[in-house]
Amino acid sequence: MPKIVIETFINANKEIVFNLSRSVDLHKISTKHTNEKAIAGKTEGLIEFNESVTWRAKHLGFYQNLTSKITSYKYPTYFCDEMQKGAFHSFKHEHIFSDKEKGTLMKDIFIYVSPFGILGKIADSVFLKKYMENLLIKRNQIIKEFAESDKWKEIITKD
Repeated sequence: MPKIVIETFINANKEIVFNLSRSVDLHKISTKHTNEKAIAGKTEGLIEFNESVTWRAKHLGFYQNLTSKITSYKYPTYFCDEMQKGAFHSFKHEHIFSDKEKGTLMKDIFIYVSPFGILGKIADSVFLKKYMENLLIKRNQIIKEFAESDKWKEIITKD
């Protein structure tokens, strides 16, 4: 079961970083390269506890649908989304936010189980884990870019 841990320091307050991290709209911006669209559930705004979103995106040459749900939530320090339906056997993505001098430490813990048994494990070691890690890093860079500028106001102040 692969586990990806990424820590990103962001020079912004925790509430802004937390809200950007749960913004469906910012997620769309951070995944433009995969043509990701929210097609069901919460399709815009800030996702809340017990809400779900279904994404349609092109990954590794194939269009896929994935539904995830916010299964745990403690504003503004933690939330967790877990796959309900999708290409993985399962995944759990924990988002942890800590106050640091001059900003926020955002920590992602992403644990997943690939489908297809031994073939899935081979895919993990050959390319999938790195692919997922790169997606999370790119997403975090967009969160950082918006949080450290006035761009965040375009995302979390709109109705």
